[in-house]
Amino acid sequence: MVKKKNILNMTMAAMFMAVGIVLPFFTGQIPQIGKMLLPMHIPVLLCGLICGWRYGLAVGFVMPFLRYSMFGMPVLFPTGIAMAFELATYGMASGLFYSRSCWQCVISLYRSIIAAMIAGRIVWAFVQMVLLGTGEGGFTLQMFIAGAFINAVPGIILQLVLIPGIMVALNRTGLVQFSRKKTSIQNAEG
Repeated sequence: MVKKKNILNMTMAAMFMAVGIVLPFFTGQIPQIGKMLLPMHIPVLLCGLICGWRYGLAVGFVMPFLRYSMFGMPVLFPTGIAMAFELATYGMASGLFYSRSCWQCVISLYRSIIAAMIAGRIVWAFVQMVLLGTGEGGFTLQMFIAGAFINAVPGIILQLVLIPGIMVALNRTGLVQFSRKKTSIQNAEG
């Protein structure tokens, strides 16, 4: 049973990787907001939520490097490197927070996604500071606010609408199960 679950998770993670590599081509057709939709973030967050934090971390970290090696985008330094750490954090944090929720429902989805977004942006900023330095000519607070929040608003909104919608649809089909974890008090009662 565990081996079957691992094979399913590996297959799903590979599918999320493929979606993350292809999706930027579609959003790139909308020049005004294509990059602002953050197309690689969605499959990584879903991978963490569905397959677990380990798969989300691996897919998130590898995806920018794989996409760069195939298509030359995103530019590796500093964007691709910082994005690898950011996406790895998204996949890990979303999966970790969601799996630790007592209730796996829409509310815990939102909590997990928002926590992952905040953690990912903090990691992105830290990696940018390491790569570019700080101060004049380096990574500044204005660059952080613009890159992590202002320019990302369309993508943040899309993620907060699309990901829970996908998870609810998958729950209705039975592919993903919203659940309630038993606590020690419930175990003693039941």
